[in-house]
Amino acid sequence: MTLKAKPVLKDRFWIVENDGKKIGTMSLDDDRYIFASAAETCFFDNTRQMKKKFGVDIVWSDAEEKTETKNNYVHSYPTSVVPYNSMYDVKNKLPLFTKSEKSKSMYCAGYYVIHFEKGWVKSFCPKLITVERYEYKGPFKTELEMRQELSRVNK
Repeated sequence: MTLKAKPVLKDRFWIVENDGKKIGTMSLDDDRYIFASAAETCFFDNTRQMKKKFGVDIVWSDAEEKTETKNNYVHSYPTSVVPYNSMYDVKNKLPLFTKSEKSKSMYCAGYYVIHFEKGWVKSFCPKLITVERYEYKGPFKTELEMRQELSRVNK
């Protein structure tokens, strides 16, 4: 049995799972933990009391863990989410993806600098429609490359 607490609100509210299945929620209120499930509600002053009640330690996962363990790249360019329907626009040399399986909104993987009316701005995974409407430089594989290009175009 493995209990894992996945954060919903940082340091305030978690979903508690047992081997991947939701068994309840945990919240922190005035230095006191409240565990609520369909069967019961329990109050704990510390994690030792939780271990005594459940018989095992609770693993407190980080919110970033999910994005780091997934392969968030399209044609070696980073993305902000797990990409779906990835493709490469050969004509414009753009790595494209959608954010869900059924989505029709296309996004460009990587870092870009885009020239709007007020000037050049940096962008990470902009919508394809934005890149089509405005002048842009990119894609770049790292934020550092994008920042260097932004400095160059702003001179």
